[in-house]
Parts: sequence; structure tokens; C-alpha cells
Amino acid sequence: MSNHLPAGAGNGGGGGRVGDSGLRYPSNGKTIYHRPLNRTKTAELSKAAFAYLFAEMVSYAQRRVTGIQELEKRLNLQGHPIGLKLLDLLLFREPPRTQLRPLNIIALLHFIKINVWTHLFGRQADRLEKSSNPDTPDEFMIIDNEPLVNAYISVPKEMSQLNCAAFAAGIIEGVCDGAGFPARVTAHTVGDTSGGGSNGSGGTGADGGRGEGGEMWPGRTVFLVKFQPEVLEREALIGAKS
Repeated sequence: MSNHLPAGAGNGGGGGRVGDSGLRYPSNGKTIYHRPLNRTKTAELSKAAFAYLFAEMVSYAQRRVTGIQELEKRLNLQGHPIGLKLLDLLLFREPPRTQLRPLNIIALLHFIKINVWTHLFGRQADRLEKSSNPDTPDEFMIIDNEPLVNAYISVPKEMSQLNCAAFAAGIIEGVCDGAGFPARVTAHTVGDTSGGGSNGSGGTGADGGRGEGGEMWPGRTVFLVKFQPEVLEREALIGAKS
């Protein structure tokens, strides 16, 4: 009778057990899933490990793509399920008195700017703005001067409009969808002086920061959050009742 263990993988050989799926488990039987969800908040992943993993994710998403927009869409889809799960995890770690989901757009965006960004990148996002264009009241902007996801990615000149922060945009979109505020989130490089921006929609709502961002923060990224019409309708109803 076989127990699916290769020679030396049991006692004293490899220090772990190999299951049917080919994954190696620790000899004490403990995996990451056995750790409590509310463990120390100071646990961090090394930047070297993150850089290697994210580079592989970008390389995987780049396979058989027809253009920059499709690549950014794939990165966005990779981040979306992380945002869905991250919302529940961060709310679970909050004290019982503050363990409430955001109930309006501003509270949700502040939760992303502070809680989500601090958990992912060890600091808050730099700015939070609302579109000054009266024709786009559904657009808000989360601004990061130096996105960590772009720090270790070298973009070739022929793909200069690519912004790998589309992955972080997918996380934001997942948090919004999980909280009941469906939105479309895209990442735009403010330092791009060509006016094209990422996804071909540069200059949307971030008019005032383009020159400043290009000079002082060449990698400055604006995450454009565009909420669905039903979200604004609900906000108006809640505001009218209060």
C-alpha cells in the first residue's frame, strides 16, 4: 500500500510530506491556513519576494495579449479577487465596535486610502480627490506618488503607456464590489506628458496634478474610481432621508 511519499521525504529526509497534489507540507502538519486571521499586523513580506512574484505575475499576464489594454485588464482581474477577500479580512481584524462595512462612498474611499493601503504597502495613499468636472460626479481619484507595484518593473519604450498598477486597481475594484459599491477602477500614469495616459484616458479628473506629478513624481499614479449609476442614486436617497 503506497502512502504517496517519495524516498527520504518522511522522517529526516526532506523535512516535509508531499501530498497527492504534489505540494510539500511541513513535517509538523501546520500550513498558512492554520494561522489565526488576527495575528500580528506587523508581519511583512520581503520586497525581494514580492518583486519576484509580481514580475512572474506580469510575465504570465503578458502571454498572448494583443495590446496594452488587454494586459492591464488581465492584471486588473488578478487583483480583483484579492480585494474581495481583503475587505472581509481587514473588517474581521477591526475591534468589535468599529467592525462595520463602509456605508457611503466617502467612508469606503477613506477605508481604501488608509486601511487597505497600509495593509498592502505599509503606508497610506498620498491623496484622495473628487473629480472637479460637474459632468462626472461619479468619479473619484486615489493618488499614489510611488506605487510599490511599479518599483521593480522595467517597462520597454514601446510599451511606455503600460501601468502595472492596474493590479492594485483591481484590488480597489474588488474592495468596492465586495462592499456593495460596484465601480470600474483604472490606473493612470500622471507623469506621462504625452496626454495619452494608461488605457488611453489620460487627464480624466486629474487635471491639476499632471504637471506637478510629472516633475516631482515621474511614476505618480492616479487610480480613477468610477462608480455605477445605482451607487449615486442610493447615495442621493440616503442623503435626502437624512
